[in-house]
Amino acid sequence: MDLIEDFTSNYTAYINQKIRGRYVTHKMISPLLEDYSEKFNVEQIGVSVLNNPIHKLTIGSGKNRILIWSQMHGNESTTTKALFDFLNYIDTNIDVLNYINENFTLCIIPILNPDGALAYTRINANEIDLNRDAQNQSQPESRILRVVFNEFKPDYCFNLHDQRTIFSAGNHKKSATISFLTPAEDEERKVTQNRKRSMEVIVAMNKMLQKYIPKQVGRYDDGFNLNCVGDTFQSLGVPTILFESGHYPNDYMREETRKYIAYSLITALQYINLTEVTGKKHHDYFHIPENEKLFYDIILRNFPIATKEETEFKDVAIFFKETLINDKIEFKPSIEHIEKHLHYYGHKELDMRNVGVDPVPIHELNNSYLTDLLRKI
Repeated sequence: MDLIEDFTSNYTAYINQKIRGRYVTHKMISPLLEDYSEKFNVEQIGVSVLNNPIHKLTIGSGKNRILIWSQMHGNESTTTKALFDFLNYIDTNIDVLNYINENFTLCIIPILNPDGALAYTRINANEIDLNRDAQNQSQPESRILRVVFNEFKPDYCFNLHDQRTIFSAGNHKKSATISFLTPAEDEERKVTQNRKRSMEVIVAMNKMLQKYIPKQVGRYDDGFNLNCVGDTFQSLGVPTILFESGHYPNDYMREETRKYIAYSLITALQYINLTEVTGKKHHDYFHIPENEKLFYDIILRNFPIATKEETEFKDVAIFFKETLINDKIEFKPSIEHIEKHLHYYGHKELDMRNVGVDPVPIHELNNSYLTDLLRKI
């Protein structure tokens, strides 16, 4: 069966409506894991620093062994939502379930860092970035992932993350809604056979995504760091793919982006199953534009700055800081740069000459003023 055609045509039927927004915790997915335990093998594989449970789902007994983990960084939840859309697809469609069972053995860790997810932080409860702990394995979450990797012996690893709104897909005004990377295995960043195989799968996903988000797919920087999990697993001989969920216009909750991650996961699985992935078709990977940091969330163009002599007009660049308040994520504006002519893009840009704002002394142009202003305009 053509999984991707079926899934994309009927995606709205498979969205897991119980998980929405940016704040996704183990408490939210726990009842879903219980429901899925009737068809999938769901087991607790350990606990976090704060004794929150970490689970894995094992699905199928086929030849293609894929290890997938999400929310290694607790505040990167988009891919977790996509995973549960994918699981919903399998759970509600017997033909898809049979296809997966026959052709794949999937091992999925939906939230590797439940403490970080609860606190909505990148780091774990010991303030360690788990994606820089692959060699030391100083944290229980890191050790759990390595044990699963060693015991499961995957053919491929899918490392699922979110990226900030700053990234463009190359040097133009298109945000990197999805980015991919096959991590380097060594300092020289050699294009090894394992990397070529990862690249070939990424090429297939990019080809599919260009139909939906043309010029919004980027390639993440492949600077080598053996402390990163992807680099370590790649160096251990397992083709590894980094998935990065980015910004889609006006989609700060990343409900649109989750869809394209789900599409990508299914495309990757179908391609791996139907194709002898040798790496020979890897070349188009390098045609995917590398991410650049060209975006701010808002740019206020020609903002009137009051000085003693005259009014100066400058561009004000703003980032949103994601803040957890009462179990909801709020986006607090923060001024990052004030310059005469800012050669960057804003996901939203306003020409303040058309707004009628009174000139403001530079010392009064702070985050508090900005919050009030944005509410009014």
